[in-house]
Amino acid sequence: MASPFEVLDIDPDASEADLRRAYRERIIEAHPDHGGSTAEFQRVRAAYEAAKAGRELEAPPEQEEIEEEPEPDDGPEGAHVEYLNYAVLDDHGWDVGDSDLFGKAGDADLDPVNHGKFVVEPGESLLEAAENRGFAWPYACRGGACANCAVAVVEGELEMPADTILPPEMKAHGIRLSCNGIPLTDEMKVIYNIKHLPGLDELRLPPRPFEQAHASD
Repeated sequence: MASPFEVLDIDPDASEADLRRAYRERIIEAHPDHGGSTAEFQRVRAAYEAAKAGRELEAPPEQEEIEEEPEPDDGPEGAHVEYLNYAVLDDHGWDVGDSDLFGKAGDADLDPVNHGKFVVEPGESLLEAAENRGFAWPYACRGGACANCAVAVVEGELEMPADTILPPEMKAHGIRLSCNGIPLTDEMKVIYNIKHLPGLDELRLPPRPFEQAHASD
């Protein structure tokens, strides 16, 4: 079995910065939208987590200090997001406009790839949060200039700092971009992988031209 460092194609003695850089390059290569697969994407993600955990275990123990009373944490909490894969709607005879769509999804016992919940931590975009939890959601430019990463917001609010692609009528129907979308509400429900919805096809870009650009960021 390959070691985490072999999966990431990096020397075990590499710096933290080089480890992060190697991970970013490999995770883009492994993404299904960029010629990889879901299994490989998750394998690379697991290797990165294992490499980081190994470094933490190997770190020398810190000098024992007198414990202080912890101060209350007044920082912002993450947003709780329930997600659903648009690709499974046809299989079950569901429609985006169904009033109890997420209730039906919960009763259907879908695979975690297709339905579930995660927390978007402060500072994460919706797409980053999905990727950081091992999910390979569609994307291309990551800059608000295409609709590959579009989601339908069924409940809650998602703010987009940049968007040069979505027409006003789509925004009015809750269509947002996950690549730079930041949750504004504590609870959200979104349908992802909606890139083939009518009207979105012509707003998409082929993902491959962006692969090299982001690998060298």
